[in-house]
Amino acid sequence: MEVSIILLGILIDRITKMWAAQSLAQGFQVVIIKDIFSFLYLENRGAAFGILQNKLYFLAAITIIVVTGMIYYMVKHRLKSIVVRVSLSLIISGALGNLIDRLIYGYVVDFISVHFKNIYYFPIFNVADVFVVVGTMLLLFYLLKEEKYGN
Repeated sequence: MEVSIILLGILIDRITKMWAAQSLAQGFQVVIIKDIFSFLYLENRGAAFGILQNKLYFLAAITIIVVTGMIYYMVKHRLKSIVVRVSLSLIISGALGNLIDRLIYGYVVDFISVHFKNIYYFPIFNVADVFVVVGTMLLLFYLLKEEKYGN
């Protein structure tokens, strides 16, 4: 199951980024909800929120170390919780999706823009980022539930 989630996540991420690069790279924008949600191409040479700009090798190395650690943990402990298995698989697929971009292009393709008119712009992100955030939230909720109820 985990391998399927990881491979499917990487595939979805690659397809959406290829679409963005082909459809949006020439400065085009696709407005989904006016003044709130659109697709807009961006080449991110840093990490989350644009930090660590132009630290390609550092970011790649950290990603490889963290992903290797998560895979090792999953294999060694043969996790029984489906929530933990799914959450770690989502995090791994997102991390690998962005790692592939860094290794191929030297930057990560971002294209999802959430904003409020011209007042507030959340940093532009991609599908891999969504997988990492959703996986992290699932894991966090699971851990909080475990701590509270001991299940």
